[in-house]
Amino acid sequence: MEMVRVVFLTVLMFFVLVTVHEWGHYFFAKRAGILVREFAIGFGPKLFSYRRGETQFTLRLLPFGGYARMAGEDPEIVEIGQGQMIAVRLGQDNKVKNIYLDSLDTRRNVIRGEAQFTDLEDELKIRLDVDGEVTTYDVHPQAMMIKGGQQTQIAPKDRQFGSKTVGQRALAIVAGPVMNFILAFVLFALHLQLAGIPIENPTVVRIGDISAGMPAEEAGLKVGDIVVSVNGEQIGGDYMKMIELTSASKGKEMDWVLQRGSETYEVTMIPRTMEGEEGGKVGITRDVETRKAGFGETISKSGTAMVSTTELIFTGFKRLINNFNMDEVSGPVGTFQMTGQIAMQGIDYLTYWAAILSLYLGIFNLLPIPALDGSRLVFLGVEALRGKPVDPNREGMVHFVGFALLFLVMIAVTYNDILRLITG
Repeated sequence: MEMVRVVFLTVLMFFVLVTVHEWGHYFFAKRAGILVREFAIGFGPKLFSYRRGETQFTLRLLPFGGYARMAGEDPEIVEIGQGQMIAVRLGQDNKVKNIYLDSLDTRRNVIRGEAQFTDLEDELKIRLDVDGEVTTYDVHPQAMMIKGGQQTQIAPKDRQFGSKTVGQRALAIVAGPVMNFILAFVLFALHLQLAGIPIENPTVVRIGDISAGMPAEEAGLKVGDIVVSVNGEQIGGDYMKMIELTSASKGKEMDWVLQRGSETYEVTMIPRTMEGEEGGKVGITRDVETRKAGFGETISKSGTAMVSTTELIFTGFKRLINNFNMDEVSGPVGTFQMTGQIAMQGIDYLTYWAAILSLYLGIFNLLPIPALDGSRLVFLGVEALRGKPVDPNREGMVHFVGFALLFLVMIAVTYNDILRLITG
């Protein structure tokens, strides 16, 4: 059951991070009047899907990413060629509600004819030749094109991404990373409320963890016991004093006095070495005493955590650029594994890790790398300076090449992650 809980929490964390990011894109695109065709969480095969309003909400198999697909970002729906046989169904307002491109003989309550003229972006009109009689029909701005059982809503020009102002488009793009920043701040604040703030001058040293197979476990010490004295010297809240006395007594017998509840007891332990560490060890760590964080402290310390974590992220980027090492890079598999390990330590640790990942996701997406949000903002900046947009074909090619390169890097990193899992 513990493994099931860890997997559930890990998947849930990725789901929340991606959903919040894509919701930022979705919300501000909708506010700008852009048609959002699909709001998807994950990639790969579709697991679950339902339609609400104009948008198809989809959950896909792989939880590492997502997208809010806006009209006009990709090539629009298939055009209707002149002379093509189609069928249309009118709504109560006598505007075309449905446009059928196949299986015309099976359609009921429709008008079948040869398309003479079709404009589904500007004029919203279709002209049909029905048995020699030519009639022009107005098309509803939310009309559906139906082919092969698939329904696709038309996108008039004013509903497409490219028709909006630079500011509206930039806001729809930057909103994703910004939502990750907001989520990171909230998660840092939640972690402070869960974990509390360490007391600066504790009065006791309370045992928080005991290593298996070490003298403390063999002597019967328990989590929560208080260290009263070591070799006759009172410890109080001086954890470093306890460490120094233990380290200096490697291989020597030590007398410890501890308190459990209202009773005290004595034990004898002989510190020994631990791999990778110097001096004597008995195998205990301190339980850091905390206090409840106040509202003002929560806000200020969450802001401080945002700043310090951001500095660490950029330091990591700099080190990666100056001295690239594949073993220091983790992809989705490595991140998933690490998240699972952290989830096993408790919800407060997972909350802090989720805050770091959310902040990282926001920063990474703002980097001017083709196919990322940052690159799209660069193109919008160029458009604002030039007063006209960059050729969509050229911009699309840049994003395509960038996505392909990122995909190749992701394959290499994922392969390395799996190799590390296999080899331990």
